[in-house]
Amino acid sequence: MPVDFLNFQHLYYFWIVGREGGISHASEVLDISPSTISSQISQLEKALQVKLFRRVGRNIRLTDVGQIAFRYAGQIFGLGREMTHALKGWDTGGPFSLQVGIADAVPKLVATKLLEPALAVSPEIRLTCREGRPELLLAELALHRLDLILLDAPADPGSTIRAFSRLLQDCDIAIFGTPELLRKYSHGFPESLEGAPVLLPTPDSSIRKSFGRWLEVRGLQPRVVGEFEDSALMKAFGEIGTGLFPAPLLIADDLERQHGVKCLGSLEGTYARYYAVTVERQLEHPAVQAICDSAGEAEA
Repeated sequence: MPVDFLNFQHLYYFWIVGREGGISHASEVLDISPSTISSQISQLEKALQVKLFRRVGRNIRLTDVGQIAFRYAGQIFGLGREMTHALKGWDTGGPFSLQVGIADAVPKLVATKLLEPALAVSPEIRLTCREGRPELLLAELALHRLDLILLDAPADPGSTIRAFSRLLQDCDIAIFGTPELLRKYSHGFPESLEGAPVLLPTPDSSIRKSFGRWLEVRGLQPRVVGEFEDSALMKAFGEIGTGLFPAPLLIADDLERQHGVKCLGSLEGTYARYYAVTVERQLEHPAVQAICDSAGEAEA
């Protein structure tokens, strides 16, 4: 069939179904009935004269030729987004955009440091940042609504969304608190953390997991006062002395300057890692390239 007559709407629906792993999930993403999606994929199969999916029990899976079509579709829609960027100003001297998703668990001060190299690419760059849960940001990334997302863990390799994770920062974790709390708990640190009031990220945070392992090894049990998805909110409570809290040692100076808290001590053997996640292995966006280059582009 001549490419001139390829129905790209049908191709897009096929690509979303392949990416989401089924018609029902694709229906939720596209806000279109499953029957409509099935019908349009059938028309695409008829036009291409191939079977793109096979049924396995109650589920469907891409056929071998379907996997080939899925890869090409991803490239097609990726190029379409690049074209959109170009038409927005990349080639005309006007401002060009960088759309970034930032997971709630990534401290805002860390995100600022990681994104700073992008601002040096062009004085005309327009940076847009969105916050959210990793799974929602990954879905937006797969739809090419975001150029890059910042996570505190690499993208799940078992996900239906094919994403590439690059390590941007690897730093120690430390404990911070108000001067009053430090005077109370500095003597005998880290054993002084036993029973001490602490503010923690939610359990799915990499800092929480690393800190939890560190406490378990030392047999320490602080008193958890609060748990927070939003790291900025956790720091706000830390600023008023509600409890001690863990954060990357990388931003110690910024925390002292902005929140008036000081470092009680670093936690030996702990780490905080932050990743840039894209849907393209070969980076085309100059600002994304600058971000990854600044960190040595260490790939997970």
